[in-house]
Amino acid sequence: MAPREQSRRGKAESMATGTIRTLRDRGFGFIEPDDDKSSGELFFHHSSVANRGFEMLQVGQRVSFDVTPDPRDPSRQRAVNVVPEGGSSYEGGSSYGE
Repeated sequence: MAPREQSRRGKAESMATGTIRTLRDRGFGFIEPDDDKSSGELFFHHSSVANRGFEMLQVGQRVSFDVTPDPRDPSRQRAVNVVPEGGSSYEGGSSYGE
């Protein structure tokens, strides 16, 4: 997990990390988390990607993200605040829309 700024309570928080497994041209994708593979892949919507960078994401790319209950189904979780690791220098893998 990557370090993150301290919360208002003074307690350090961290973001989860994982790998993009699927991207759809309809504006969503799925991330395989590093630390909890038993729960399966996490859904994310294009609006959850930092700096509107959904179009720059690629399958196989490493990302950091927060996990929150899905508003449509609170028994499931989804990824929000998705941030690509290492900037836009990723090479390889399939690109968005395939």
